[in-house]
Formats: sequence, structure tokens, C-alpha cells
Amino acid sequence: MNIFVFGSNLQGRHGKGAALYAKKYKGAVYGQAYGLQGNSFAIPTKKTPYIYMTLDEVSYWVNKFLEFAKDNPELKFDLTPIGCNLAGFSKDQIKPLFDNKSDNIYFTKEWFN
Repeated sequence: MNIFVFGSNLQGRHGKGAALYAKKYKGAVYGQAYGLQGNSFAIPTKKTPYIYMTLDEVSYWVNKFLEFAKDNPELKFDLTPIGCNLAGFSKDQIKPLFDNKSDNIYFTKEWFN
């Protein structure tokens, strides 16, 4: 079973985009901003639904996720383009944050559209 990785906000509202999909179909928990939730994993990319993070702030959460994935090689993670829609970042800004990803993290097809 693969884990759906999505961008969230620090309030864990999961109200739009991939976060809403994760809440409806992958077990994401309303109010949980970060971490494994059902068949999903939240990485914060916004402070609130209306306040953006800096790229450095997103990088902090990405690094926590990378560490979690490395420590859990039995899990497989389908990484969506977090932060590249509602949080306002480009794929060119976000993708390099995953340059040192472990082999159990896979870029979804949306990265290549």
C-alpha cells in the first residue's frame, strides 16, 4: 500500500486540493497538520489556509518527512507536488528539496506535466 503525500497547513484544515482529497479518500485527519494519517502523510506548506510559508519553512517540514521516510523503508510514499498549487510555489522551487530523498519516495505523474 502506498502513502499519499500532500501539502497541508499548520491548522490541519485539509479543505482544498490534494489535502481535501486526502481527507475524503486517504484517511487524513482534520486538525493534524503533519505526519502519517491513514494512507496519507501531511507536509505543511502554509501557515493557515490564507497565510503562506517561506521556502525555508517548507524545507524544515520536508526534511522531517525525509527523515521519517528513511526511518520507515517498508512504506512507499507517492509524493504529490506539495506547495505547487494553493501555497504558490513552483515545481522548480519545491522539487530540489527532495534531491536527497530515499528510494521509497516516488514522484507522482503530476510532477512531470
